[in-house]
Amino acid sequence: MAVASGTASVPAGAAVPAPASEPTQADLLDFARRTAADTELIASLPLDPEGRTWVRLDGPGGSEAWLIGWPPGTGTGWHDHAESVGAFVTASGELREHSLAVRLPADGWKTLELHEDVDRSRLLPAGKGRSFGRHHVHEVLNESSDRHAVSVHAYYPPLPRIRRFSRSGPVLRLEQVESPEDWQ
Repeated sequence: MAVASGTASVPAGAAVPAPASEPTQADLLDFARRTAADTELIASLPLDPEGRTWVRLDGPGGSEAWLIGWPPGTGTGWHDHAESVGAFVTASGELREHSLAVRLPADGWKTLELHEDVDRSRLLPAGKGRSFGRHHVHEVLNESSDRHAVSVHAYYPPLPRIRRFSRSGPVLRLEQVESPEDWQ
């Protein structure tokens, strides 16, 4: 898998000015929308036919932001972003997000049985996105069989960790906790 690395600055006019205080979910979503509309930046991301690629961006107000390329048939698996709030917008192609409408305990558990009616799913074509709060559990997928997708993601505070889960029916199991050095 080829991985793009480094930090890219969002061109003038594409980024929102840094907020005077911590960025909100709305600030992060606005940044992701403006950045996703920057066709030159989106086209600059190297795309690998076999694995996701990414470039770190300068997000608003000290947030962590990423431009991510998704080959056909790839996804994140179930995960959360711990104490960070976030937002993402599809810049090209189409992504699907499956999420859980439940707040999980922060720590101290390995297996949970989920209640009925907690599953949510949304299709996010180019230009569409969403924001989310702390401990939001989801998976993001490029379900296309022949087309890459590209998206812009932003998190505040910068990701302290990511918890990865497996899912079998109503049972959610904590599998791994990653720290920033695992993905940067």
